[in-house]
Amino acid sequence: MPQPPFTPDDHRHMARAIRLAELGLYTTDPNPRVGCVLVRDGQVVGEGFHRRAGEPHAERLALAQAGEWARGATAYVSLEPCSHFGRTPPCADGLIEAGVARVVAAMQDPNPLVAGQGLERLRQAGIQVESGLLEGQARALNPGFNKRMQQGLPWVRCKLAMSLDGRTAMASGESQWITGPEARQDVQRWRARSSAILTGSGTLLADDPSLNVRLSNEQLHQLGPDYPVRQPLRVLLDSHLRTPTSARLLGLPGETLILYADASTSQAQAQAEALRRAGAVVRQVATSAQGLDLEQSLRLLAQRGINEIWVEAGATLSGALLQAGLVDELILYMAPKLMGDAARGLLHLPGLERMAQCIPLEYADIRRVGRDLRFVIPCVPV
Repeated sequence: MPQPPFTPDDHRHMARAIRLAELGLYTTDPNPRVGCVLVRDGQVVGEGFHRRAGEPHAERLALAQAGEWARGATAYVSLEPCSHFGRTPPCADGLIEAGVARVVAAMQDPNPLVAGQGLERLRQAGIQVESGLLEGQARALNPGFNKRMQQGLPWVRCKLAMSLDGRTAMASGESQWITGPEARQDVQRWRARSSAILTGSGTLLADDPSLNVRLSNEQLHQLGPDYPVRQPLRVLLDSHLRTPTSARLLGLPGETLILYADASTSQAQAQAEALRRAGAVVRQVATSAQGLDLEQSLRLLAQRGINEIWVEAGATLSGALLQAGLVDELILYMAPKLMGDAARGLLHLPGLERMAQCIPLEYADIRRVGRDLRFVIPCVPV
């Protein structure tokens, strides 16, 4: 049976629920970002958003704020209320017990443990249920959670920085700094919302990167309420365990995961053990013709609850991920400077020899960040 059209008030309250969900952009991992608004007799009586895993969900917080005013109210939720016991009890049950009369969900939960069961439980309890309002905006809140639940893979963003003539480093390897301080600060915010930051052994050996979030307390507070200092998982793809135990990222707060392939020699086994003693988690994965099996590596990360990956790697690994169809978005910063044709290129994409083989893409967003431009480019050929 078709649902009645949504009213302007429905749109307004759902938009508010989505804005509330955005307050958890940097904190909810590995859970989805969810917001809820309770409205009775045209008045908002309760609001809530999920802050972090293990804490109450958005619906429970809104119900607590509304109290008795929740009875007969409409609940606007950016994601289908859960119907299973996890760290917290089912939100669908909470809405039923509170006497809510109507529930409007922006989208169905992609989690197979829910996947429509929450909405059906509400219907069975006699609650009017509607869904699909502002679904596109709601999906954009949780690309990594959605993809992990539906495909068993995380959402992968590949960060690139280049000059106006498409160069990423001088021939010597010098690259600090192509972009300005504002763009580098923008990168820190992208890192902060990510579940993991990934690079390859070539970048590690050349730059000894930290792969961490570096924001001041004031900048952290600007990201959202009660933002915790959460360092994303640092992931290093290192086929032959070339990582030195003195690598900077091994001595930083948070966890470092090294994925490798070669465990056949006593030297490799000894190096793996040395890296474990230095604080890393070391896991062996399968190989492909090009080295580590990239898809299996990403599936392993998804199994660890990794939703969004931020890739900061060289031209070879970035190009391999792109050609394997494992990159969802390119985040490209372009600086207004020229580096010359002897400088290093952006991506290593072997096999592209004719115009017909080019990968056609479209811009989703272009904006100025300081003196530089930032392009957000979905990796879906057009």
